[in-house]
Amino acid sequence: MKPIQWIRVRSELGAGTRGASLGIDALKIAAINAGDLDFFSRFEGIEVADENHLLHMQADLNYAKRIAGIHTMYERISQTILRSLHTGHFPVVMSGDHSSAGATIAGTKMAYPDKRIGVVWIDAHADLHSPYTSPSGNVHGMPLTLSLNEDNLDCRHNEIHPSTREYWNKLKAIGGISPKIYYNDLVYIALRDTEAEEDYLIKKHNVRVFPVEEVTDNGVTKVVADTLDHLSNCDFIYISFDVDSMDAGLARGTGTPVANGLSNNQARHLLNGLLASQKVCCLELAEINPLLDLENQIARLTFPILKSAVETIVGEEREVRE
Repeated sequence: MKPIQWIRVRSELGAGTRGASLGIDALKIAAINAGDLDFFSRFEGIEVADENHLLHMQADLNYAKRIAGIHTMYERISQTILRSLHTGHFPVVMSGDHSSAGATIAGTKMAYPDKRIGVVWIDAHADLHSPYTSPSGNVHGMPLTLSLNEDNLDCRHNEIHPSTREYWNKLKAIGGISPKIYYNDLVYIALRDTEAEEDYLIKKHNVRVFPVEEVTDNGVTKVVADTLDHLSNCDFIYISFDVDSMDAGLARGTGTPVANGLSNNQARHLLNGLLASQKVCCLELAEINPLLDLENQIARLTFPILKSAVETIVGEEREVRE
């Protein structure tokens, strides 16, 4: 059993809506209100310094906004994850916006450079854009593409600035390893809001997708088993949980809520089932934005899911699932 280490990443440089940097504090308040006063002090934690002061400056590159600051964050986050794994910890990453996930994947690959890393992406969105295809320029829509060393030039419609190209290539090469993951080792759960450029890559590479309807119809247990079976050739698995994977009626406090998502019970059982596998080495939660919410609802909803996940990680019931 590995001890948990909290990795706190307050960066929200990659989002289009402000407030995700407050997600960690919202979770802490939810824990206090639930009576779990010492929950976040039971394990040691690391605070990754952010560059959120850049939010007070005009974004200079339209198709990858604030990418220079995000590159700085990637260097910091990936090194933090590397050290956490090398010191025998199980990092639980609490992030602001989802762009940070590319750095978490990078740090995991840097820790295990000769191993195959599987990714379970529980999210309403595919996050498979690049500066060449992004309609918004928000980098939280790009972490998987840079992890895959993917530009998607087949669907290119943006002419990007040379500085954008330079920093994009730097992001893809973080840690000196590129790509970090492969399409065969990627699984989506609850995906339901994609764009044509992303659909092109998913279809081209036959990426495994479990829509919400499949989770509901076949049950969480079946989806967990099929996910782990699909990733059976991977040595380690990283799980990324974006709260917008849950239904917008529940999860309003996030930058891009989407209807017809997971229930909170489905989300909790999914994470618990996946975390029962000892191949899972890292968990990340992202995109809690209490400024878009009433009475801290999204954090109050997510905290029991996180608490249950932590109990599974530290429990004795974790077993290897091939």
